[in-house]
Amino acid sequence: MDRIIGIDYGRKRTGVAVSDPLGIFASALDTVHSAKIIDYLKNYAEKEHIGMFVVGYPVNMDDTPSEAAKDVEAFLKLLEKHFPDIPVETEDERFTSVLAHRAMIDGGMKLKDRKDKASVDKISAAIILQSYLDRRSGSLPVIDPDSVPETLCVKSGKRKTKRRQ
Repeated sequence: MDRIIGIDYGRKRTGVAVSDPLGIFASALDTVHSAKIIDYLKNYAEKEHIGMFVVGYPVNMDDTPSEAAKDVEAFLKLLEKHFPDIPVETEDERFTSVLAHRAMIDGGMKLKDRKDKASVDKISAAIILQSYLDRRSGSLPVIDPDSVPETLCVKSGKRKTKRRQ
């Protein structure tokens, strides 16, 4: 069965995650220097059949592309150039770093290890991929806006607004 690759692209580092063969769950795979990500993916494709790429797309709270979106757009063009037969989807990556840190804390990771940005990147890639897999299967959990932590809220004018992930 095909693997789906999740990617959290950044200027310096890129987190990579992979689905199980059935496309049910995502696992953090690696963190790669962004300049070497295409070569890394080509090497991976020689060992495993890639059925799709899911790339985290950075958007602001008002659903507009963030400043980092232009870097991701350039990366998407590179992916399409080097892997023309593999479909590429984007997935909202809001809050993935926050969720990655929370997952590391919940998993008992020590503070020193949580400061390793490479770990955050590959866990973020797994969160992006799992979000896509859940949405595709229709098993995305319903999020009560009142349960979103205050730290994930933004203030817009005089009223506090909460956005769903």
